[in-house]
Order: sequence, then structure tokens, then C-alpha cells
Amino acid sequence: MKGNPIRSERPMRIVCIGAGASGLCFAYKLQRSFHNFNLTIYEKNANVGGVWFNNRYPGCECDYEAHNYTYSFEPKADYSRVYASSTEIHGYFEDFARKYGLHRYCKFGHRILSADWQDDLGVWRIEGEDQNGGTIKAECDILINATGILSSCKWPDIVGLDQFQGVTMHSGAWNESIDLTGKKVCLIGNGSSGQQILKSIQPLVSQLTVVIRQPTWIFGPFGEPQREYSNEEIQNFKNHPTSLTTKRKQFESRVNSYFEFCLKDSPQQKQIRGHLIHQIQGKLAAAGSTKLDESAVIPSYGVGCRRPTPGVGYIEALTSPNVTLVVGHVNKITATGIIDNANVGHKADILICATGFDTSYQPPFPIRGVNGKNLQDEWRERASGYLALAVPDMPNYFVFYGPNNPFASGAFLITIEAQADYMLKMCNRWQTENIHAFSPKKEAVEELQLYLDTQVAKTVWSDTCNSWYKPKGNAVPASLWPGSGLHYMEAISDVRYEDYSIRYKGSRFAWLGNGLSQVETDPECDLAYYIRERDDGTYLGQRKRLQVATAGTRLKPESLHVFGPRPLNEDAV
Repeated sequence: MKGNPIRSERPMRIVCIGAGASGLCFAYKLQRSFHNFNLTIYEKNANVGGVWFNNRYPGCECDYEAHNYTYSFEPKADYSRVYASSTEIHGYFEDFARKYGLHRYCKFGHRILSADWQDDLGVWRIEGEDQNGGTIKAECDILINATGILSSCKWPDIVGLDQFQGVTMHSGAWNESIDLTGKKVCLIGNGSSGQQILKSIQPLVSQLTVVIRQPTWIFGPFGEPQREYSNEEIQNFKNHPTSLTTKRKQFESRVNSYFEFCLKDSPQQKQIRGHLIHQIQGKLAAAGSTKLDESAVIPSYGVGCRRPTPGVGYIEALTSPNVTLVVGHVNKITATGIIDNANVGHKADILICATGFDTSYQPPFPIRGVNGKNLQDEWRERASGYLALAVPDMPNYFVFYGPNNPFASGAFLITIEAQADYMLKMCNRWQTENIHAFSPKKEAVEELQLYLDTQVAKTVWSDTCNSWYKPKGNAVPASLWPGSGLHYMEAISDVRYEDYSIRYKGSRFAWLGNGLSQVETDPECDLAYYIRERDDGTYLGQRKRLQVATAGTRLKPESLHVFGPRPLNEDAV
């Protein structure tokens, strides 16, 4: 580096594991802003899309308005309906990858089996296998884990699961060749997937037994009701992009105003609870059924402790004549069905487990860092990282949506963008300085975890409920960011380098180079670029920067109301 201009870019090799929303976002941003890099994305599936490639169960759709389930900078004007199907969302990511040439970085059908840090060389050694059983061996300077927390199906731990002689399926690995028409089906689970499956298959099957551990809060549509967009609307979005931007900003502003209802005993929590009870009771009355008790559909825990669901058509399906609801658990699975916790048997031809994913944050393969520490072991009892991004003793390593992420309070794809920006700031320092290794300090992570635990105790996520936010149950605090999504994005907008342990190769000042600036060596650069007519530079104070970046017209308070088509009012409480 000493023989080159200041901050010259050395070659940078990056391996990213996973070509879902996170991996694609990282690849796009890396390609947009960097030179002199080599990127390889290893993806176990046959195409991009991650969770939206895998999930194909009946009724699978996003419960976030489709126009807002996009990257902030990449709208999709031709979404066909308010809440897009998994197929349409997968198409969005496939189109995104094709538009920006991201497939060139991807190796599909490649499963990583291990990653080992070589401290003397300052590199990660990756091993795996391809779809033909061949061996993968690679080295990289920086390792990005973009496998996600909704990628490994979690099967229920029930005695006799392997003894069932009918068809067994998981919502995250659906067998599309199975015809459910006229079959007796047992469905375990009532999260978003379980409710969508229930609504879709209830009219098809002859008998449906639904098993739930506890009720979940039903919100109704998280935005406007589901409907198809007209051709006129789609053309308007295409021809007048500002109209689509306005729509997206209105929805996002509403969502970003909801965090206070996540605080225990807050007026907002009381208000939303009353509103939802009122709504659910209305649905029960409209269904006109006496077979469903309120306790089966109205939770006792705070709104938000477990992820709320839209629940459109859920109560109507539960009250159908061919549906039997079991509130409790499955004691045993037999060759021909299940036995519930009241020792009642239920026959089934097909068993569907809508039981979610392994959200313990333990990586699906060994990741061994300093002194061979395996992240699988380090996170066996409890996962703890730095700002949901990095881990002590795991040098030059980042993870998307690691422990203590804002999954319950932030817009998923927008947070991914913020995390990718953070990672690339560190990549820039690695590439333009002679850094050997960087990782967050253990004491910084321990102090951060103590703060987060203290804060999460003030939220509804500390209530007693069965939630995938709590992979180890209620004995361990929920693994969530105890603030809003906007709060999290602001927290990671700048890198606190003092929280990192940084080691260099040789002199830490070798990056100063040969005395020339980058500008002097580029024939296209203006050697007097700093001369200007007015001060239009970046503001240096955090608050001033935010004021400029976020300047606009905020929605009126009455527009920032609870999910659903009508605002809260006193008679709804």
C-alpha cells in the first residue's frame, strides 16, 4: 500500500452464504459502490429468493402491503394485488437479480458445511458440497452470513411423529403434488402460515383438526383490505411514480408510528387491546357459531408478545362445520392420526406442521472463529451479538438479522438495507487500510446485552407467551431490539469503531501511501473539486443530518392509527 496513493483499494474477496433478500441486497450495494472485489454467493436452493423460493403452501402471501415489501429504492409498479402471493414476491427478487446482473455472483445448489477462520492468514476457509456431491473449497477475506432466521424448518417434538403412515408436510417445505381434496387433515400451528393454510384448505378437505397451543392476536389487514389492483391503477403507478411513492410513504409512516403500543401498560397498548377485542368479538358474533369460545381466539398476553397475524377469514374457517379446534397440544402421533392432550383421538390422512422455523440463531453449519470457537456452541444456550450484526471472536464476519434484531418493530427489507450499508462501511475500511482482522469487543457485546435485556423488560415481548421471538422459551428474554425500527436504523447509521478490536498487517498507517491523493491519479477528477459558490456540504451534527435527510410532511395524527381501514376511537375501546 505504501507505493500507491492514499487509501488505495486492495483486492477484497467476499463470500456471502444465501441468495435471499439479504444476500441480493448486499450484492447490489457492493457492486454499486466498490471496485477490485470478488464476490461469491453460495445458495443451497436452485434460484434466488430464500424464504420466498421455499414457501409455496396454499394461501402463502405476505401480510405486509406488497408495494412496501420492496427495497426502498426499487419499487414494483405492477404488483397485481395489495398483498402479493409468494410466487409474485419471488418474482420480484428474481427480476431484481436479473436487472442488476446479480446471478453472475451466485452458485446455486451449493450447500456450505463449515467455515474456519485462519488467524495467521486473516482469511476464512469455506467447505461445502454442490448439488452433484462435489466438494466446495474456497477462501475469503470477509464472510457474510445471509442464511436468515426463517430458513430451517422446525418440526414439532412429538412422540410418534415418524410413525404416522399418512402424508406428513411442513409449511416451509410444501409438497405441491399432494391433493388434499376430500382428505382428513390435521393442522398443527396457528401463526401466519397456519392461518393462511387453514383458510385455503378448509373448503377442500372433508375433515380438519386444528391444534393450537394458545390464541394469537388477530389484527385484520395490516393495511387496506386485500383486493386486485385495476389496470388503471397499475398504469398510473407506472406513468406517475410519485403517486406510488406517496402510497408507499403513507403506509410506511403508519407502520413506523406503532412502536408505543409495544410498551407494557402504555395507553397505546390499552387502546389497541380494546380495539382488537372489540373486532374479534364482532367476528364471532357475525359467524353465529356457539362452538368457538372467546378464550380460543382472544389471548391473555399483551398485544405483540407473539407476532400478531392479519387473520383474514381465520375465525370464519374455525367455525366451519368440518373443522374441529383443539386448544392445547398433541400428546402422541399414531399411525392413523393424533391423540390430543385430553386423550381424544383424531383420524388423519395428512398431517401438516405449520410449526415455523428454527429461530435459535445457531448457524446450520459450524462457524469456527478465534481459537476454534464454534458459533454453534457459543449460541447453544443463548445467542448474543453486536447490534444484530457481528460477533466477538468471529473476525471479518457479519450476519444479517442476528440476535436482538428489530423483527417485531421494523420494516424487514429496509432494515436489511441499513445492515448492508453498515457492513460495507467496514468492508471499505478493510479494503483501504491494511486491516488484518476486526471483530466487536466481548465487553462491548456484554454491556449491550445487559442494556437490551433491561429495556426489553419494559415491552410486551417480556410477557408470558409462546413466541418464536423467544427461541428458548420465557426463561430467556426475547431476542429482539427493544425499540422501533427507526430507532434501530439510527443506532447503526454510524460505525462505533471504538467497540471493535482491530488488528493491522504491519504499520497501521501504511494506508497513507506514497503521498498522492486518489484525485491526483485520476485524469477525470477535478483537482479543485472543493471550490464552490455556497456551502452545500454534509452537516456534521447527527440531529442536523437527520433533519435534512428526513425533511417532509408528516402525516396527521389521525392518519396514524391502528392496523385496519378505520381509525381508533373511544367507542372501539
